[in-house]
Amino acid sequence: MELFPEDWHRAVVIVAHPDDIEYGAAAAVARWTDQGKDIRYVLATSGEAGIAGLAPAESGPIREEEERRSAAVVGVAEVEFLGLPDGRLTEGLELRSTLAAAIRRHRPELVVTMNFSFTWGPGYLNSADHRALGISVLDATSDAANEWIFPELSAAGLAPWTGVRWVAVNSMTPTHCVDVTDTVDRAVDSLAEHARYLAALSDTPVREQAQAQIDMVSGPKPGFDATRAVGFELYYF
Repeated sequence: MELFPEDWHRAVVIVAHPDDIEYGAAAAVARWTDQGKDIRYVLATSGEAGIAGLAPAESGPIREEEERRSAAVVGVAEVEFLGLPDGRLTEGLELRSTLAAAIRRHRPELVVTMNFSFTWGPGYLNSADHRALGISVLDATSDAANEWIFPELSAAGLAPWTGVRWVAVNSMTPTHCVDVTDTVDRAVDSLAEHARYLAALSDTPVREQAQAQIDMVSGPKPGFDATRAVGFELYYF
């Protein structure tokens, strides 16, 4: 297991839904903002189809506001929602173009995204949105650097961006780890801001749900000397 590189200044975290970042990477984000790094969030959807019994028109604004609050807890001020339909993300040129445009707008050195494997582990299927979004982020990072794939982006004033050095996937099979021993408490606080969403998932108190999730994803990692760690699979660009 290798130490995650931290010789960069700006990152954009791109995920499908509100809460996706908080379920995995928020402790690492808190560490990075403490270092003075510029971290921005881009969410493909507003998670409007994510609360049973609550219509999307009501759910979407609630979930956006919960995400903004959770981002603030870990030091992130810029949160962009792309307005794509929750539950209906489709891998393909339209999604790649939209994500490439976001990468060109934010001009990061590091792009962070989430697990896009078919499962979270044996017997736990990953969602269609997560799978479509994650692989499209990898493709869109290359697209953002190429002036000829989506020329309409350049025509709209979004110049190609070749400055991405890595894409980090918050993966079940990490290659690199971040020591988050000092920031796990803020990750719990950040996830707990999704109170309406978590309350709909379980009768377990929101804070207990958040603590259990962060404990699960930020435990010690094999081959990495830290009490608490978050793991990523790192791709070089």
